[in-house]
Amino acid sequence: MKKDLSEIPFSYPVKVGHISANPVEVRVTADKEELKALAESWNVVSVDNLHADLQINRWKRDGIRVKGRVQAKIVQACVVTLEPVESDIDETFEQIFVPENSKLARHPANDAGEMVLDPDGPDLPETFTGDTIDAGEIVAEFAALAIDPYPRKEGAEFAAHIEDTGENDRKPSAFAALKDWKKD
Repeated sequence: MKKDLSEIPFSYPVKVGHISANPVEVRVTADKEELKALAESWNVVSVDNLHADLQINRWKRDGIRVKGRVQAKIVQACVVTLEPVESDIDETFEQIFVPENSKLARHPANDAGEMVLDPDGPDLPETFTGDTIDAGEIVAEFAALAIDPYPRKEGAEFAAHIEDTGENDRKPSAFAALKDWKKD
């Protein structure tokens, strides 16, 4: 199933067949239309700039490694005052892609057939179909993961805010109802 590139706010297609073992260095920068589409996609006030420096090379026999650093300036609405809050994104990332039929795309399993995942280990490779991966989409995903979900203008606080710790959310014991019950 091929993705419609018009649905992707920031796209930089890379032909897999053109990539060698020697890293290719690429700088990708979002234009005005892409910045506007990213702001809409990320639900932020604006994305003022976004660029990434990438190294793209072969990984093992048929995989592709995209390694890089994405930087962006975004404006969000403060969760307290709704005033604009500027944020800087500066993230490094690495993503490996393998063809969908590759043995390297399979999740490792133990003898019982259960999937084994190491939360501290490397991410499993992503799969791709056809002869193209979208480096722009990767950049946008890693930038989106770095966005502060609760931006707050410096010094802004909730007035008369009462923190609900959830302490009173516990269900009473079945025997608590009998505690005050007396036999007549």
